[in-house]
Amino acid sequence: MENLLPIVFASVAGAGHAFEPDHLLAVSSMVSRRDSTVLAMKDGLYWGLGHTTMIALVGSVILLSRATFLQSGYFEAAVGLMLIIMGLSRLAGKEPLGFKLKTTSEHRVAYTVGLIHGLAGSGALVLLVMTEISSPLLGILYLLVFGVGSILGMFGVAGLLSIPYTPRMRLSRRIRLVTGVVSSVACIVYGGYMIYVNV
Repeated sequence: MENLLPIVFASVAGAGHAFEPDHLLAVSSMVSRRDSTVLAMKDGLYWGLGHTTMIALVGSVILLSRATFLQSGYFEAAVGLMLIIMGLSRLAGKEPLGFKLKTTSEHRVAYTVGLIHGLAGSGALVLLVMTEISSPLLGILYLLVFGVGSILGMFGVAGLLSIPYTPRMRLSRRIRLVTGVVSSVACIVYGGYMIYVNV
């Protein structure tokens, strides 16, 4: 029963995980390019799927092999680099990471960003799980439930962040330009900070 209690709250922890600063900055950079809340929420969904995919894969390897060497500050630094690239590409008016966001079926950017975030956070998360749950299988179940929570959390976050950019709530062109520049600079500064503290 003691092992099951953390799993019960895993989805809540996962939903809260979606509100971490680097996650919010990355997703806000993506959804600000969308004219539709539905498309933005799909970006959030794909971010969560990518995040969960990587956490489940890396987490399973760590839990089953006890390969704690997979926790590295370099993964966090990679997230920082990605944030810098996203911020610079938005300032330059180009699509992030070389992908196009023009069709409704292309959410590869969001999935890729989620994968990178999942890689960065998986080591610390699994080490925490290992201290609370002795069974590797229950640990993997925890990661999956946590992932479901992060998917739902980012789904909602992406929808909320996209509201100012929808046709009904469209900001003036000048305000939209200013908010885009501010959020891009925030991505670059926070990404640089993440690299600085992890390398």
